Amino acid sequence: MANVTNNRPLSPHLQVYKLIPTMLASIVHRITGAALYFGTLLVVWWLVAAASGGAYYEWVQWAMGSIIGKLILIGYTWALMYHMLSGLRHFMWDLGYGFEKHFTTKLVKISLVVSICLTALIWVIAYIVR
Repeated sequence: MANVTNNRPLSPHLQVYKLIPTMLASIVHRITGAALYFGTLLVVWWLVAAASGGAYYEWVQWAMGSIIGKLILIGYTWALMYHMLSGLRHFMWDLGYGFEKHFTTKLVKISLVVSICLTALIWVIAYIVR
């Protein structure tokens, strides 16, 4: 009887791969997607508070207006912007464009910078309107 388990090739492991920008972008895309689920619960919490009455709504507004609340909301905004831009990049790939290595790396860098800029712009506008 042949020993087939010793002759099998080993599957590549994360320690074998070199971390490249597109790989990191894929990981961050998944993390931001999961973070958006949490953030959506915050939106639901805010809507329930608005429907529940003034006292509960004021408490939620206070919680979201605290330093920790604002950091969470800024993080949620960035996750939304990054995930949207990364999704547009994936949509472009679904259409069959942008597979060149140098171009994909540029797109990853651009999506990171633009997501940070959009987040800052959204919060600056929010404070001006407020």
